[in-house]
This record gives sequence, C-alpha cells and structure tokens, in this order.
Amino acid sequence: MENKKNDILVVVDMQKDFVDGSLGTKEAVEIVDNVAELIRSDRFDSMIVTYDTHEKNYLDTQEGHNLPVVHCVRKSEGWMLDKKIQAALDENSTKPCAIVTKVTFGGEKVIEALEGIRKYVGEPTSFTFVGLCTDICVISNALLIKAYYPEVPMYVVENATAGVTPDLKDAAMKVMASCQIKSC
Repeated sequence: MENKKNDILVVVDMQKDFVDGSLGTKEAVEIVDNVAELIRSDRFDSMIVTYDTHEKNYLDTQEGHNLPVVHCVRKSEGWMLDKKIQAALDENSTKPCAIVTKVTFGGEKVIEALEGIRKYVGEPTSFTFVGLCTDICVISNALLIKAYYPEVPMYVVENATAGVTPDLKDAAMKVMASCQIKSC
C-alpha cells in the first residue's frame, strides 16, 4: 500500500473575539491575511479548525475567574470566525476539514478530529499550526498533538500566530522549539 501525503494545517481559534473583539490585539489583526493565505494554499492536504467555545455562564467557570473577559460565547458574533478566515475556508471547501468546538485550550475533541481525518485522508505526514493565541491555545494544541504523534514533523508559522503579548508569544515559540516543534 502506497503512503499517501497528509500535511495537516491546524487553524487555532481565528475568531472575531480574538482578532478584533473583546480580546483582540493589533498583532492578531496583522496575521489574518497570512492565515487566510495558508488556508488557500495547496501546501496542505487537510485542515483542522478550532473554535474556542464558552457558554453564557463563562464568568462562573475557572477560566472566567482567571480571565474575567467574556469571549467566544457559542453562536455569538465574537464566536464566529474572522470574515477573511471564513471566506478562505469557503473558497477551499473541497479540502477535508474538521471543525472542532473546544471548551478548553486543547482537548480530546482535537484528537478525535485527527482520528477522523487520518481515517479519511491517511496518516499525518506533518502538522503546521497557525492562529491565536500562541501562548495559550496554539501551544496547548501543538503539545497535545505532539504527545499523540511524536514522530510526525510539526511546525508553527511565526507570521501566522499572535500571542496575548509579543513577549508571551516569544516565550511560547521557545517552549515549542524545545519540544521539537519548529518555527517557520
């Protein structure tokens, strides 16, 4: 049986609240076009797109106590993908794509989605991470996937990620590098 290429693009939480909404930053706005370009590119065989997803009781949760800014409430405007990101996904709708609504930084739903892609497209041959926030959800998902697929090459695109602050992004990039997730 021939080994089929399956380079996977993991698009993390490119939602309005993280781009230009309640937790948005200028750095997040600046990466939108780069992420959209990667989604449209022929470099990847499949994609996973994550949505940070909270309910109306967000402020009553542990995360809400530690980050008391309501964001990404299911079905709200801020929960929706940035319009340019959604347009890029719509233009590339023939590519296998798993949508993951996650209630925490990373989690088993991401791995379940990967298992579905693996069955449909084939074994992963690489993972490339883009999105928000580098120091929270991007690193969480990258390390989670690295634990399940330790021999698969992994990359994080520097100009297609943004952190809560530039310093926290730099720290996250260093941690990922120490875990054999290369920046590109």
